[in-house]
Amino acid sequence: MGRKKKKRNIKKSTLKSLITSIIRKNPGKAFNYKQLSKQIGVGDENTKRLIQIVLEEMEQHDLVVSVSRGKYKLKSKSIIVDGIIDINSAGNAYVICADLDYDIFIHRKYISNIVSGDKVKVSVFPSFKKSKKEGEIIEVIKHNTEQFVGVVELAKNHAFILLSNPKIHFDIFLPAKEIKSIKDGQLVVVNVVDWGDKKNNPTAELKEILGYPGEHQAEIHSILAEYNFNNKFDKHIEDAAKNISSKITSDEIKKRRDFRNITTFTIDPYDAKDFDDALSIQQLKNGNWEVGIHIADVSHYINKNDNIDKEAQERATSVYLVDRVIPMLPEVLSNNLCSLRPHEEKLCFSAVFELDETAKVCNEWFGRTVILSNHRFTYEDAQKVIIAKKGKYVEELLILDSLAKILRNQRMKSGAISFERLETKFKIDEEGNPISIYFKESKDAHKLIEEFMLLANRKVAEYIGKQSLTFVYRIHDSPDPDKLDVLSIFLKKFGYNLQTENKKTIAQSMNKVLKDVQGTQEANMIETLSIRTMAKAVYTTENIGHYGLAFNHYTHFTSPIRRYPDVMVHRLLQHYLDGGKSFNKTKIEKQCKHSSEMEIIASKAERDSIKYMQTKYISQFVGHTFDGIISGVTDFGIFVEVKNTACEGLIRLKNIPGDFYIYDEKNYCVYGSQTKRTLTLGDLLKVKIRKVDIEKREIDMVIINI
Repeated sequence: MGRKKKKRNIKKSTLKSLITSIIRKNPGKAFNYKQLSKQIGVGDENTKRLIQIVLEEMEQHDLVVSVSRGKYKLKSKSIIVDGIIDINSAGNAYVICADLDYDIFIHRKYISNIVSGDKVKVSVFPSFKKSKKEGEIIEVIKHNTEQFVGVVELAKNHAFILLSNPKIHFDIFLPAKEIKSIKDGQLVVVNVVDWGDKKNNPTAELKEILGYPGEHQAEIHSILAEYNFNNKFDKHIEDAAKNISSKITSDEIKKRRDFRNITTFTIDPYDAKDFDDALSIQQLKNGNWEVGIHIADVSHYINKNDNIDKEAQERATSVYLVDRVIPMLPEVLSNNLCSLRPHEEKLCFSAVFELDETAKVCNEWFGRTVILSNHRFTYEDAQKVIIAKKGKYVEELLILDSLAKILRNQRMKSGAISFERLETKFKIDEEGNPISIYFKESKDAHKLIEEFMLLANRKVAEYIGKQSLTFVYRIHDSPDPDKLDVLSIFLKKFGYNLQTENKKTIAQSMNKVLKDVQGTQEANMIETLSIRTMAKAVYTTENIGHYGLAFNHYTHFTSPIRRYPDVMVHRLLQHYLDGGKSFNKTKIEKQCKHSSEMEIIASKAERDSIKYMQTKYISQFVGHTFDGIISGVTDFGIFVEVKNTACEGLIRLKNIPGDFYIYDEKNYCVYGSQTKRTLTLGDLLKVKIRKVDIEKREIDMVIINI
């Protein structure tokens, strides 16, 4: 005699969840209680009756609709929308839809083989709650990337690629034909050829073997591969660049304004190779100063839509990692033909200004020029001359420094915000190991160059803007009032007052805060939070001005070697100087959008390379104790920044000794459930480096005393 089947006692809430899942997966199909019972896998009469009751209750709550006697389907109020998905470390996600004023929450159970940035189609669940809309992904419209980096886990006839990105929650399958040349534990680049489904992992083909985790070259190349940056140019691009003539003909010079006999020099970082800007200065008969801002004439050497130009359009920007530059243009252009090297005749696109002693612009001129740089200064060299008031071209440097300081003061009075974060730099040995970390500070020589580049960018934008012609603007929107209020409340905890009444008071009080925090233990954290409060600057044809700089018109004209929008600006400016008609806005806007997107991706790669190098540096100090400051608070732990290195590590809440700690989002702190002791942003701690994972770029810490 067979054993009696055990009855399944399913709760009503569980049944409701199962039924909801089934009808959401089949939005156009109607079900009766028998069909649902079969799909759920229950057969007893009590449960079947309970299913019918649940269906009737769901109808009352407007979640399903009865289409015939006993048959129900998803309420038609459910909407289908497209959007971009953003997945968090826990595996849940939000889909951002351009047509909606809210984001849609997607539970991790509805997410498989999907990556942040993918364009997806979402079914939004019926709900009367306006505060939180939920849905599920019914289709991936377009995958954001098909290239991934990970570590090989080798089996007999296949391999899995384990991805280190905490926001990717699947592994990638490599079939037998792809594993012949790889070894277990290697770091590789793969291309997905089949995205699979909920049951199967994506399948890929091997693209490149990088080396092993922890090896410097392998790690740097993995960052480039992760963001799909090509560190080399195809041969046909390199060949095209090599075939460009470097000869400057007398006919070409005749077309240009000649600055070869006027004092001209460059000021750049000591390790720079691409000098894309130079300054000339001469005193006019009326006592005013003529200052020329001379920019490499890249658009003379590359023709619109030729192979080099198309590659530059796609790259949109050079990428600056800790130990190398991935250039936008082949090096024969960026470091040779276009680079404004000393004692060489060079073709430029220039903005020339007549300035009086108050730095007022009396006259302006834009056009193509030829120059001959007399000297190449590093920032350090120029700074020494400015401080000592002696040395090469001392008079010219001091005049430029004086005018630059006036221009800067005028900007600040107009409401510009002075973000002067220290730049993290590394001293690196021949094998790519970081020897030390130091911080690059912006001094007078840096500010001198900055002010004249800002002047050129502003005046070029004003010149075109006043004519209402299609142009590339660099815009920066005013900060979100809610974010400002949150920052203001936070700053009050440190004794700083941020006034948010209007644009001018925001800028003035923000500058005061940024000045007051200099040299304090919380400086880096407050500067970081202040920057995050600001909107992101972007390229567009729709001018709204630049909030952070307090300019009504602004563009990027001064770095065409490393930014494609500057090449676009040069071409548009020359077209309009020649009397051309306004360009098609749609096409220019599309290029602007791409350049903005690529700028963000490049910034992420640059940050990742810094994080990698910081992690590698601190790995030699596992077990050592440091002073740190709490730089971030989350529901799973606190982030602590090690003083004098800017290396940031995590202390998990469960590892904080002496109590069970609870996250308080509103007050930027965690507190002990028993002791009520709080740990908040800006608190000083003594920490020990517990573990370092260079591959994942993670630093785990523990608190020494609390």
